[in-house]
Amino acid sequence: MPAESAIHLNISGMTCASCVGRVEKALRKVDGVQEATVNLATETAAVQGSATVQALIAAVERAGYHASEEDATPVAAPPTGMPRETRHLLLAALLSLPLLAPMLLMPVGVHWALPGWAQWLLATPVQFWLGARFYRAGVAALRARSGNMDQLVALGTSAAYGLSLFNWLAPSQAQHAAPLYFESSSVVITLILLGKWLEARAKRQATDAIRALQALRPLTARVLRSGIETSVPIAEVSVDDEVIVLPGERIPVDGQILDGRSHSDESLLSGESLPVPKAPGDRVTGGAVNGEGRLRIRTVAIGAESALARIVRLVEDAQAQKAPIQRIVDKVSAVFVPVVIAIAGVTLLAWGLAAGNWPQALLNAVAVLVIACPCALGLATPAAVMAGTGVAARAGILIKDVEALETTRQLRTVAFDKTGTLTIGKPTLVRLHALDGDGTTLLALAAGLQQGSEHPLAKAVLDAAHERGIAAADITAITAVAGRGVQGGRGDARWVLGHARWLGELGVDLTSAQILANEASNAGQTQSWLAGHTEQGWHLQGLLAFGDTPRPQSAQAVATLRAMGIRSLMLSGDNRAAARAVAAEIGLAQDDVRAELLPDDKLRVIRELAEQGPVGMVGDGLNDAPALAAATVGFAMGNGTDVAMHAAGITLMRPDPRLVAAAIDISRRTVRKIHQNLFWASIYNLIGIPLAALGMLDPMLAGAAMALSSVSVVSNALLLRRWAPQAQD
Repeated sequence: MPAESAIHLNISGMTCASCVGRVEKALRKVDGVQEATVNLATETAAVQGSATVQALIAAVERAGYHASEEDATPVAAPPTGMPRETRHLLLAALLSLPLLAPMLLMPVGVHWALPGWAQWLLATPVQFWLGARFYRAGVAALRARSGNMDQLVALGTSAAYGLSLFNWLAPSQAQHAAPLYFESSSVVITLILLGKWLEARAKRQATDAIRALQALRPLTARVLRSGIETSVPIAEVSVDDEVIVLPGERIPVDGQILDGRSHSDESLLSGESLPVPKAPGDRVTGGAVNGEGRLRIRTVAIGAESALARIVRLVEDAQAQKAPIQRIVDKVSAVFVPVVIAIAGVTLLAWGLAAGNWPQALLNAVAVLVIACPCALGLATPAAVMAGTGVAARAGILIKDVEALETTRQLRTVAFDKTGTLTIGKPTLVRLHALDGDGTTLLALAAGLQQGSEHPLAKAVLDAAHERGIAAADITAITAVAGRGVQGGRGDARWVLGHARWLGELGVDLTSAQILANEASNAGQTQSWLAGHTEQGWHLQGLLAFGDTPRPQSAQAVATLRAMGIRSLMLSGDNRAAARAVAAEIGLAQDDVRAELLPDDKLRVIRELAEQGPVGMVGDGLNDAPALAAATVGFAMGNGTDVAMHAAGITLMRPDPRLVAAAIDISRRTVRKIHQNLFWASIYNLIGIPLAALGMLDPMLAGAAMALSSVSVVSNALLLRRWAPQAQD
């Protein structure tokens, strides 16, 4: 018996959430399978158990889909050229427009129509070529003893097409113009194809998160073998190999520093806003960016065991665990389809047997199907979605898929990342203390030592000096001391600027500013100490403290959500003191702060919150990607990483946390419109179907009623265009 293991399969042919259920059911029936999870977004399946790959593939094939074993290569880039969904949508629109033109021209007094043969030529490829997918999906659902929207589309459009063909070819219609309904069948298929195209685009975007994560891993590494540096593919690096990383390079492996000092920018991995000092013995993470020093690293983890690979798996797993939301229309159609078919059948038999007028019986039965054609039902959701997402985009809110739009309204808790989300995301000089009281000279000396440096703290010093109009002191012989700070001199004078440990090693007495340093530490601020050297030795001149400043809009965002009955929390990879200091500034309670979290810690917190109800996650970095994917709805800041934006369902195009409340508002309004549209679409059917069955509504009027229902649905959806977010100063 094969050993139990996780088998990953590529699945093709799935079109909707019901397909996921059928594939999972087929896989679970295979002997040896303990659990099977299918991810519609990535078109993959994860199977736990002892079953063979061949048995699993065979089960999927019997269910009507295609499967193959997933390899370990990175997610392929999307194919170039126009996708199949786009081609079919454009072709359907081009063929349907001439059929729709007479209806559009009639209100302006233009009475014109294409001859029957021309309408037939235009409608036929839309019905049987571009619309073939609905027939196939409808038959598959029928075999599974279920109803879906595809069956409604196939039945309704076939009825309209068949009646049109009958009226066109019937000898009795030769003396006058026959009523044709080719435009109904074509337009319905075109609109439904539009919805399918939107779904397919959202599905393709789901793999972009994985692709962006994998792009962080360098393709090669500089390995030291036999004393010679050799560039090799990353796949050839082994545990215990010594890797050389130059300044500015991305670290290729997880490892431990053997030689060298530097700073590591781990903001994408840990959420830490400031570069982390690194010295021999410290661990470094693959994907982080090396700062100013040359590092020699011993490899401790590669491939699937690296931190970056674990984050990739976390994103994949979180996406797979998202239960697909059953579309409201599918729920309605599951009951609606058999009911309509039964009514049409009863109508045909009742009129035929009772009155003996089988042609009239056929027309009445077709009238039932025509008025029940799901044009309004098909428009109910996409019309509101397109209107809602359109106005949201103009407000700076990019909603990636319908699921995010539907579920955002349900949020009762929103968790915010701190760095780059609630804060600006870069260090600024927040405190300047000169022991002699001359802050201008202290800042000028610090700026002089930092000239030409690309270090984030150096930029903060130079920016502060520029804002205050203070010229940098003339200091020469400036040297960066990796992992410690910077030093320089002018004549006999010498200055150093760095962390307290280095100044302590030089013998500088720091006790005079220790109280201020403790206050800065309690506030989560990073300190740099400046000391000068004279004939009497070293003496401390001052202290500079750096912090991450909250965004001006953060406090209002928290207050607005609170007014909407939504709880706000902060999740941060920064130290606890820094997180609590920011929370106090923006109006968050200390109990609503979670600090010093790694990516899997954030994921754990989100899952715990999700057990209590729908939860939103707002973030901008790589470390936020798993939590964004696991949340009921993920919000990515537009100034953040591509990984975060791909993993989230909603992207805020401006770095403004107040847009979260606006997104929730437009979600509530849009879903309300969907419910209203479904109500009106149902009212037309509840009234029209009985009238058609009783022979009081001929197919022409049934078609008009169907068109009127569509106009009502679209008009109601367009009311969303008047929405605008609350005034934001």
